[in-house]
Amino acid sequence: MTGQIMSRPSVRRPGVRRRVAGLCTGLTAAVVLLSGCQVGEGSSSGLASQPTQSASGSGAAGSGSGSGSAGTEDSLPKLSWKRATASAVADPPVASFNPAAHDVFTGYTSPDRQSGSGSATPKGFSSAPAGAGMSRYLDQQISWTACGSFQCGTVLVPLDWDSPDGQAITLTMKRKQATERSGNRPAKGTMFINPGGPGVSGQDMLTSFETGSFPGYDVIAWDPRGSGQSTPVACGTAAQTDAFFDLDSSPDSSAQWSAVIAGNKAFAQQCRRASGALLDHISTIDTARDLDYLRTRVGDPKLNYLGISYGTFIGATYAEMYPRRVGRMVLDSAVNITSNDSVSQVMGFDKAFHAFAGWCARNDKECGLGGSADEVVRRTQNFLAGLDSRPLTVGSRSLTQNQAATGIAFYLYSGADSYKYLAGALGWAMERGQGKYLLAAADSLNGRDVETGKWDNSAYAFPAILCKDSADPGLAGARAQWEIDQKRAPLLGRPFGVGLVCTYWTAKPATQLRISARGAAPIVVLGVTGDPATPYQQAQWMAQQMSSAVLVSWRGAGHSAWSLGNSCLRNSVTGYLNGGVVPRNGLTC
Repeated sequence: MTGQIMSRPSVRRPGVRRRVAGLCTGLTAAVVLLSGCQVGEGSSSGLASQPTQSASGSGAAGSGSGSGSAGTEDSLPKLSWKRATASAVADPPVASFNPAAHDVFTGYTSPDRQSGSGSATPKGFSSAPAGAGMSRYLDQQISWTACGSFQCGTVLVPLDWDSPDGQAITLTMKRKQATERSGNRPAKGTMFINPGGPGVSGQDMLTSFETGSFPGYDVIAWDPRGSGQSTPVACGTAAQTDAFFDLDSSPDSSAQWSAVIAGNKAFAQQCRRASGALLDHISTIDTARDLDYLRTRVGDPKLNYLGISYGTFIGATYAEMYPRRVGRMVLDSAVNITSNDSVSQVMGFDKAFHAFAGWCARNDKECGLGGSADEVVRRTQNFLAGLDSRPLTVGSRSLTQNQAATGIAFYLYSGADSYKYLAGALGWAMERGQGKYLLAAADSLNGRDVETGKWDNSAYAFPAILCKDSADPGLAGARAQWEIDQKRAPLLGRPFGVGLVCTYWTAKPATQLRISARGAAPIVVLGVTGDPATPYQQAQWMAQQMSSAVLVSWRGAGHSAWSLGNSCLRNSVTGYLNGGVVPRNGLTC
């Protein structure tokens, strides 16, 4: 697939690729052994946020090899934001949203997005409940049924919250009931959790989430609209999706540029034909409105929430829209909610690989990729460059440059615990010419079942949500940003490729909120100093921009402080969510 590696839409630019954050779901037994993953570990991690594409004058649409004016910071348009025209003084009604009551980013016009039409009715489309207007939904209750040791539920919400008499869609969720209760109620209410993505099933997260660390809460994980068992985004056939992910996303010639542009346009039209109007109502703003509605259905006056990676964007967006309804909120591995692009995801992965290379140099007998960090980096860089013209054959498929880089990223999500397995996968590919382990890791990241070749819904929900959330400056900006990425991240900037899926998407972007969450209760932001997917600076920026936020840092490597962090970090989370003790701002664990 084209584009950089997965991400929460950083307010501005889209990147395109999804990852399973440290998960081993879908890997064959051989790859599980090689990767060092264990079933059930890491599933509370979320997907990452990806750098956006910025505009520049680097070549005309559809033109040749990108040899126009080089992408530089000065050539990119500067984002600005405009003041709200109204003030949010009183709590809005349930699930309502008034863009005029918020500050918004301006400057990107998404000039190359396509038009598209489709009358598809994805699974879960339904008639609205009986009644009129919002009253149709205010008497609705979640229908809970037993499902193993959990309870599973469904509820209808409007496809368009501003048109509650129109089409309805289905949200699905899973609940683990509190062990500490007060009568028929959980002692502390409900805590909603989200693993990130965008587009990953929340229900899957709950299966292995440590609910025992939060005994006073009913813990609910829901599949956000478009994902999992909720009304899902659909796109093309498995063969069409294979073709999309096999595109050469690091084009070197006019013909390759034409092919990657055509492939992105075709994918966008496949999604429009299969998903119809759902693509126009799948932003994180829509999801925050869903979440506010779910809060009322469980009877909680305020939202208690733990979100990871892209899940931090859901939480931050909610806090901006409904600050007075924020209860106890923890945002782990924060995405970039600011207009500061000085540190991007591709830079995070490059930095993480250099840390791996240093480990290799210190453990040359175990790693075997080089006696110095520079040698490991050089050999890997040469290997990736060679794949551009000579992919490795893996059965009936090929390990391309982009897929190899994606496979490398898969291992880096788990930090130092996966170093020896990344060394093994690279060794098989670089020394034996066998790319099967890197390709399997890339498949898992991208949402392709290693054994069956079927594509998970998240491969489609990810770009749909990402592109609705992100305004972009078109093809010229995508090309310029890719040039900048290659300068900032010399190892992975080129093989991660140029991000074009949002450039040619068929839905216009939603309102781009500037998030400050003025008036919210304390919000705890977690950052990992060696996070490859959501670089640590993004957690610092989030904590600075959100008025009530405090920052807690873990000195470590990998994605998700809650999943990987030490007792100091985890105690700061449980102390706040369970006891209301706000950690000291700047605490480092």
